[in-house]
Amino acid sequence: MADTLRVEVVFALPDRQRLIALDVAPGTTMLEAARQSGIAGQFEGLELETASMGIFGKAEPHPAERVLAEGERVEIYRPLQVDPKAARRARAARGRRDG
Repeated sequence: MADTLRVEVVFALPDRQRLIALDVAPGTTMLEAARQSGIAGQFEGLELETASMGIFGKAEPHPAERVLAEGERVEIYRPLQVDPKAARRARAARGRRDG
């Protein structure tokens, strides 16, 4: 069994992104890896304890419990700025007015 696992932690804003590769101990969770990466200190207001996270585009409901495997990438998601349903309704209403 390996002494460490190589994983990545990534976060992006519209104008800036950061990917951090790091070695973690076997048994490290997503949240622990995100903390160890120091990424929260590079983005004002990024709260890891409440942020949504996923692995390679698949949301993980419990990042504090999800143990990482070799080569996985922890993605930290930004909150939505606009509710998708509200945006669709607004587009449909504009379409009816303009059409």
